[in-house]
Amino acid sequence: MSTLHYLQTSIAEPQQLMQLGIDAYSEFSEVLTPDNWADFYGRLIDAGGLQELLENAVVFVCTDGDRIVGVAYFMPSGNPSPIFQADWCYIRKVGVHPEYRGQGIAKRLMEMCMEYARQTHEHTLTLHTSEFMNAARHIYEGLGFTVFKELAPIFGKRYWLYRLDISKVD
Repeated sequence: MSTLHYLQTSIAEPQQLMQLGIDAYSEFSEVLTPDNWADFYGRLIDAGGLQELLENAVVFVCTDGDRIVGVAYFMPSGNPSPIFQADWCYIRKVGVHPEYRGQGIAKRLMEMCMEYARQTHEHTLTLHTSEFMNAARHIYEGLGFTVFKELAPIFGKRYWLYRLDISKVD
């Protein structure tokens, strides 16, 4: 029987986080074209991209012993991107190891991000997700996120920008 622990961390194992990303997202190799999967996978194994994320994001993890089995990266406002406005905070790369799915880990990590946004007086919490990430969309919508707009296709698939007014969440 596993004992799951949730925590905010500034010290995380980059290799373990990279492997978790690969494990969590590999199922999408079946729904993307080989070229799009190669691009997607390339981003999963991009050590520089992960390092940049770790330097700028607040990392929330779920652990089972020494093993990281879930992660969500919270990016505070002031970090604009082509998708996210400067005055928005946003969540990136929520991932749960396939062996641990169905235990509410992703939802709990999302709730931790939402609580952190409230505590740090953020106003708008956003994320983006795709048509092939149905389980994730279900979680986000259940937590009150709504589609703000459809984005240009990424990896040949439909993507949406979801938004939550964090000041209106209890």
